Amino acid sequence: QVQLVESGGGLVQPGGSLRLSCAASAIIFSATDMGWYRQAPGKQRELVAVIRSGGRINYADSVKGRFTISRDNAKKTVYLQMNSLKPEDTAVYYCNAHTVALLNIYDYWGQGTQVTVSS
Repeated sequence: QVQLVESGGGLVQPGGSLRLSCAASAIIFSATDMGWYRQAPGKQRELVAVIRSGGRINYADSVKGRFTISRDNAKKTVYLQMNSLKPEDTAVYYCNAHTVALLNIYDYWGQGTQVTVSS
């Protein structure tokens, strides 16, 4: 059974930094696109950043230059380094694993970790 376990959320002041981690199990991690999404109260879930199995990276415009996504295939872990945090970054952050096998698309989600940016 695929499991994604996030950690690293918390309360931080504006301008501060946090590093989120997502450890995966029971998937061929190196062949899986890994992403971070977030959902603020009353809003839809949105893509924050994705790092594909081949290494290509995409960021939401709102986080470009502030957030960095990376992956360690040996540890089956994806990271999101968040710098210069703003109150509007406050949300529950979810880890996503996206893979295609035998023409079937599989999406797996973590349980989410709360990030609150406030003074």
